Amino acid sequence: MTIKYSFSAMLMFLIPVYLFANGNVTGKVTDAKTHESVPGATITIPQLRITTITDGQGQFTIKSLPNKGKYLVQVQSLGYKPMVKTVDFSVPGSLDFALESSNIETHEVIITGTPITSNNKYNSTSAAVVSREDLLAPSSNLIDGLSRSVPGVSQITTGPGISKPIIRGLGYNRVVTLMDGVKQEGQQWGDEHGVEIDQNQADRVEVLRGAASLMYGSDAIGGVINVLEPLAPSSGTVKGEVLSSYSTNNGLSNSSVMLTGNENGFVWRGRGSYQNAYSFNTPAGYYINSGYNNTSFSGMLGLNKGWGYSHLNFSYFKDNIGFYDSDPGDPLYTNDGKSRTLDFPRQDIRQYKIALNNNFLIGTGSLKLDLGYQKNQRRELDDPIPSLFFDLNTYSLDAKYYLPESNGWQPIFGVAASDAHSVNKGTEFLIPAYDQTTAGAFGYIKKTWGTNTFNFGLRYDYVNNNGKQLFVDGEQKFTGFKNNFSNVSGAAGYTHVFNDILSFKANAGTAFRAPNPAELGSNGVHEGTSRYEVGNPDLKPERSYQADAALEFGKNVITGSIGIYENYIHNYIYASTTKGDEITITNDAGALQTFDVYRYGQVNANLYGVEGNLNIHPTSYLHLDNTFSYTHAQNESFDRPLPLIPAGVIHNTLRFEPKVKGLKDFYVSAGLDNYFKQSRIDATFETPTNSYTLINASIGTTLKLGAQPLKLYVTGSNLTNKKYYDALSRLRPGRLSQEDPTYGVYNPGRNITFGVYLPFNIK
Repeated sequence: MTIKYSFSAMLMFLIPVYLFANGNVTGKVTDAKTHESVPGATITIPQLRITTITDGQGQFTIKSLPNKGKYLVQVQSLGYKPMVKTVDFSVPGSLDFALESSNIETHEVIITGTPITSNNKYNSTSAAVVSREDLLAPSSNLIDGLSRSVPGVSQITTGPGISKPIIRGLGYNRVVTLMDGVKQEGQQWGDEHGVEIDQNQADRVEVLRGAASLMYGSDAIGGVINVLEPLAPSSGTVKGEVLSSYSTNNGLSNSSVMLTGNENGFVWRGRGSYQNAYSFNTPAGYYINSGYNNTSFSGMLGLNKGWGYSHLNFSYFKDNIGFYDSDPGDPLYTNDGKSRTLDFPRQDIRQYKIALNNNFLIGTGSLKLDLGYQKNQRRELDDPIPSLFFDLNTYSLDAKYYLPESNGWQPIFGVAASDAHSVNKGTEFLIPAYDQTTAGAFGYIKKTWGTNTFNFGLRYDYVNNNGKQLFVDGEQKFTGFKNNFSNVSGAAGYTHVFNDILSFKANAGTAFRAPNPAELGSNGVHEGTSRYEVGNPDLKPERSYQADAALEFGKNVITGSIGIYENYIHNYIYASTTKGDEITITNDAGALQTFDVYRYGQVNANLYGVEGNLNIHPTSYLHLDNTFSYTHAQNESFDRPLPLIPAGVIHNTLRFEPKVKGLKDFYVSAGLDNYFKQSRIDATFETPTNSYTLINASIGTTLKLGAQPLKLYVTGSNLTNKKYYDALSRLRPGRLSQEDPTYGVYNPGRNITFGVYLPFNIK
């Protein structure tokens, strides 16, 4: 029985959980020193996907809650230290929280993307959380925003319109992106295949750095980006938001409207967003046909009751992205790049997704069940008829049963499976049509004693690939392949909280990644990358041996962390070319075209590095935030650097928040982004990049529009209009052409963004 036919049977089995009764919880939030009430404090219960805000007297009520079980409750308010507390709902009484005033950031934050939802301070995984406020900072897409906020995260870019996440030097199918609890599937093996997610949907994002294969299977060998939408508001509430921004560099307009509500446990949400940009401007001119536009709609219908929750999420994302098919000697820039009409070639990408997310109380434990279906259609157009057209349909299941905690022991067991089918509907062919089936099972246990926690887990995975044979005009295009891979992965972690100032965490484990169908069977021109790709059906799985450790500290005016990591990968897979390896073919117009040939192969690789942050807050109105990261990657098989590795970077931001009469949350900030020279390259097909520094600044405040807050901001990036090439830009010299290694496109120049954000309450 396939996954898609088992969904209804499983749901019928789970119907009895709806018999559990509902409960209500009331409480109050006060100042720990003055004992005065704290109005506007946010109380969230992530495991139940619900949130509320205290009223003018600091009081709150949350309805339709379980009448038993232990859950993490997080309380936050501006100017106070966040509080995370475990609450047993079977114990009667109100929930009262006393917050300590503080002008520093802390590591007291809940992480949901790890096997057991926990306070980050007691969580061994190297995790970072990007809040809604930080996500509102101007960026061209979600991954672009994360790369500026989280140490160890960077991006492979094809101009501002396409960003692929890189975590600690690893990307492509080595990083899992989650949305609505379901892995995002969008042919992510491609260099210029971005993440098809509306950046405005995210209420917060958790970034798990390091191998997360224990929970997420084969493709999480590098890390996980967990995108979380807004939690359901308290019962009787209807609220929403409107946001809009405009950026001068490429005319990017970004607008989004959202409404959400809760009526006695019936919860709902709807959002619509639209982005449009013309070609991006470099210090040398507008890069030809680099504009893009996207439209997205998403929604949720669900129930939050005493038996848990069940939410049906659905989304549609359509992205159009222009490309420029050029050869050395062709012009790259124009002075007239403000047309919003995209020329050919271009991409037309459509992502449809349905996810059913459930958390049921069963007996003394709970079952978390996520079911998903998504269709990804990727068209690469030379004219109105698609040349390449991939149509990928994926069904997925992820189930985890949480046993009750006993004497500090927290065990869980889980199973996961997926069934994917990709077909070719274009006139040209790059990868064969394929079927892919995966299945996995894991066990995990966490032990807490005093200020220590220890966790350990094992997982078994099975991956089956079936690439289809294809003949074109009587000639064999794809030979076809059938293979399967299996593996046992293991991981262990440890944390120790020395005191309120210092804590330590460490992890070690092994993981694997099965070759994807593109690596196994490619044979054709990839229009978006202007190269000819050749797969290898004899590839073996990658095997990773990873360890990391970090110290986190914070007291009074200083907080921060520093971590080190190493990841040795046996049979690391990547595509490379050598000078002179070319192929000449006849295109659809009958003309001859020559392409560099990139072939997939394997080496042993060792990646290690350091990342951290240092935040200094001498007063409540002055903040100096600094992050840094560096990855050293070596091709051990050929004793040379590994390709496509980010340069070391230091981000410095000075933020001034004076009290200004008539204004709320007023701030002025200035920043420096310092990128190191990247000379550790694979010289057979890469060129080095120089160091550079970008100067940024922003100003913003909040006004009262009636009873609603209206946030206004202006942000400038690369204010000196610096000419530079980023080490991970696909348009930089050496990436566009092997014939002329000086032929490349500068990164975007000066950009000023004007933005507004209006959250509002209807009732």
